[in-house]
Amino acid sequence: MRTRLRAVRTTRKIRKAALAGAALLLAATALPAGALQATAAPRADDPQDHGSGSGSGSGYSATIRWTEYGIPHITAKDYPGLGFGNGWAQATDQICVLADGFTTLRGERSRHFGAQGKPDGSLSSAGTNLASDQFFTGVRKARTVEKLLEQPPPAGISREMRALSRGWAAGYNAWLREHRDEITDPACKGRSWVKPITATDVARRAFALSVLGGQGLAADGITAAQPPGATARKGAKAAKPPAKRATERAARRLFDRRDADMGSNAVAFHGSTTASGSGALLGNPHYPWSGGRRFWQSHMTIPGELDASGGSLLGSPTVSIGHNKHVAWSHTVATGTTLNLHQLTLDPADPTAYTVDGKTERMTERKVTVRDKDGKQITRSQWWTRYGPVVTSLEGIDLPWTAGAGGTAGTAYALNDPNATNLRLSQAGLGFSKARSVDGMAKVLRTTQGLPWVNTIAADSAGHSYFAQGQVLPRVTDELAERCGTPLGKITFPAAGLAVLDGSRADCAPETGPGALQKGTFGPSETPVVKDTPYVENSNDSPWLTYAPRPLTGYGRIFGDQDTPRRLRTRGGIEDVSAMAAKGGVTLDDLQKQQFANRVVTGDMAAADAAKACAALPGGTAPGSDGKPVDVSRACQVLADWDRTSKTGSKGALLFDRFWQKLYAAAKPGELWRAPFDPASPVSTPRDLNTAAPAFRTALADAVAELDRHGIPLDARLRDHQYVVRNGEKISLPGSTEALGTWNQTRAVWDDAKGDYREVDNGSSYIQAVTFGGKGKGEDRTCPVQARTLLTYSQSQNPRSPHYSDQTKLFGASRMVKERFCERDVRKAPGLRTEHVSDD
Repeated sequence: MRTRLRAVRTTRKIRKAALAGAALLLAATALPAGALQATAAPRADDPQDHGSGSGSGSGYSATIRWTEYGIPHITAKDYPGLGFGNGWAQATDQICVLADGFTTLRGERSRHFGAQGKPDGSLSSAGTNLASDQFFTGVRKARTVEKLLEQPPPAGISREMRALSRGWAAGYNAWLREHRDEITDPACKGRSWVKPITATDVARRAFALSVLGGQGLAADGITAAQPPGATARKGAKAAKPPAKRATERAARRLFDRRDADMGSNAVAFHGSTTASGSGALLGNPHYPWSGGRRFWQSHMTIPGELDASGGSLLGSPTVSIGHNKHVAWSHTVATGTTLNLHQLTLDPADPTAYTVDGKTERMTERKVTVRDKDGKQITRSQWWTRYGPVVTSLEGIDLPWTAGAGGTAGTAYALNDPNATNLRLSQAGLGFSKARSVDGMAKVLRTTQGLPWVNTIAADSAGHSYFAQGQVLPRVTDELAERCGTPLGKITFPAAGLAVLDGSRADCAPETGPGALQKGTFGPSETPVVKDTPYVENSNDSPWLTYAPRPLTGYGRIFGDQDTPRRLRTRGGIEDVSAMAAKGGVTLDDLQKQQFANRVVTGDMAAADAAKACAALPGGTAPGSDGKPVDVSRACQVLADWDRTSKTGSKGALLFDRFWQKLYAAAKPGELWRAPFDPASPVSTPRDLNTAAPAFRTALADAVAELDRHGIPLDARLRDHQYVVRNGEKISLPGSTEALGTWNQTRAVWDDAKGDYREVDNGSSYIQAVTFGGKGKGEDRTCPVQARTLLTYSQSQNPRSPHYSDQTKLFGASRMVKERFCERDVRKAPGLRTEHVSDD
């Protein structure tokens, strides 16, 4: 039986812990709020701050109460104890995934899984285990994280954050000591790579998340970068600039969120639009459904100090997205470009030296050695400059390291990632957990400056709404990009906000903004903010239409674009939430209805025109991509009758989905719509499906032929053909993909061989709907905060866990969990199980 199902352990160690935990629980539940004060965090020079995290005999303790769907409510008297309880509980649910991630961070994937195997992509974009190991072993060898941990606040993390991390590692290790022989997950049962960790490992994981959009994105290009050899230099030709169109397309793809594995929607409503007069928030992040970048749900409490509930990215000791009784917040992946490149002018005689203001500087060579599965040592060099590492590619953008020829200088590119000196991501989560208003949220953003790649959307109990793009970005102003941009940069910066600056000039390095904690970054006053409008909404577009009636302008290109077409999900989201705000009286029910409306925006825009054009096709046929005619006449009425949703019971949703996916991929730029984009009407344009385009007929024919080939009726209900299978049980799922503009995104994987969407790559993940005041229908007026939550893929990835798919079934039924935030609600939970954990 799994640990969390046991009310009492019988070992002497846990009996002792139970006494301490029972006293803690009694204090937490019987005393008035604030009566039990938090124990002071350790001093900054506490030797345990950078200790192993093993914590043996360190006095860590916590009480974990497990309510429905395996949601832990963790209470401790201090930060080390809270971290301990959180680490224990995460290990209970996710030991194999966490251990896999720590294997990645140790640079040992090649040793255990083979050099040419592929990591899950949760901690970097490395394409092979070898590249991943080279990257993370390089981080360890340079002591990058250790140096960041030596920084005092505010540039470094606080004593409380250090204590949480130390406790988290101790809790993880304690669970592993107690349960190693009881691990049931076949993914890691009996595997040697499941090992104890240190507090520094917890910080390394936070570092990896921080550089996902920078060094982590370029892991392959960093580890593959090697100087041209002497033979190549002798007869080398001068480097040719990349082809303009190819580079522009690659840059746009690199930072285009349409095909990304992370996205999100979030809306905060002002009190003037809600039933209670307080703020309201709906958060709907779109994240991977498997691997190490999933959310995990918990409720964390230090009486009188901290009381927050929400979703944490795996391995994080703090709540990433959540609420307390005063404020609720969510994040959306932002459009700010988190890196820039510097084009180096190389010494004609030495491709590992470059010039700055006429003076030569040598690159620093870092030799990195890892072992493969056979024990063979593999050594490669990484090359570093004053700007950062040399890269030879960036996710499809070719950045050749070339030798000089005939006395001319060669070229290389160095990557500047300001988040490589930012370890404050979890610090921001801790600050948000303790904030008492949106002004408090703004203060956290201003004082921590720790968010690398997300926007923040928040609402509070006083009725305020708030949006901020408080990212840590290189301070590349439009003026700097114009003055110092290279020919390559003149292509990539307008297209995608990716600056390529002249590395031969010191005055082309980004300057430091007012109040910035880090050199070369924007200050807090320079970032886009919208406050106290009837709503603020973001669906991964730039801040321009955060509140559509008053577009936000004046920010630099590196933050995002303006006066350009919005993604369909943004347009549909704005239409929906503006209608809710205009109607007023928004309640918790309304938030849940918005989440599961499953409106297909492209269906509203194009289905009627598609049905009409289908009916007008001569002979009811259209040519497929193979040139053969296909009878599409049966599709016309199905499209006309379709309800324009991707609900599980929708008939025609699958046909439209397959048709639109093919049309979206095949249509040439500007061919999809008849009416072009108009910056004066950005929510309603472009529009009017161009049914005269050849791609329309071909996409319709291919969709019909595809469903026929798999024996799927054109009017089949979505539930029969979009699902996941968990332990042999088929769970039907609502939602649809980015291309269709659906708020409730389900990026399902189509099985070309058998038909059907049989698994989910990414999509809706930790969903939360939060209101304050309890004035909506059916809401509890005695609890200051009301929330409904859903972790779509459930708490555990262990197929033998009772919480492997229980919330996934709720997602399939468009249901949510009524959160138990207030103490009396926790006590009333059916089947409540209490676990007292300690390291004494």
